[in-house]
Amino acid sequence: MTKPIFVLNGPNLNLLGRREPHIYGSTTLAEVEASCHERARALGREVTFRQSNYEGQIVDWIHEAIDGATGMIINPGALTHTSVAILDALKNLSCPIIELHISNPHQREAFRHVSYVTPVATATMCGLGVGGYPLAIEAMDMLVRKARPKA
Repeated sequence: MTKPIFVLNGPNLNLLGRREPHIYGSTTLAEVEASCHERARALGREVTFRQSNYEGQIVDWIHEAIDGATGMIINPGALTHTSVAILDALKNLSCPIIELHISNPHQREAFRHVSYVTPVATATMCGLGVGGYPLAIEAMDMLVRKARPKA
């Protein structure tokens, strides 16, 4: 059985569809999750999709992914700019990591220009709206296939 792709979402992403729709759109997190599962199924993959407003919970899920994930897609939300704990947890993963953001943090407030995740990310995706999630599933599939040695 192939390990799933973990898709982890940080603080306030549970409010998608209501939170600053001029930045994040009107799509709910449940709709984003459905689009990830749909894209993963089309690629023959599974997704473990989670969201938490608590840094420690996200760290625990990253620890779970050490042995349980084929790849990590993470949108840490505001924790992107503050969490050394998430950085340190991600350093333990041997699978590809995609840092994902709905908006483009580089076009926003200066404090959002710094990411603690980028140094350990295999790739970053931002500014594609919630449509970036299924694209990240495709990109992860490509990264995992590329990393797997040919038999």
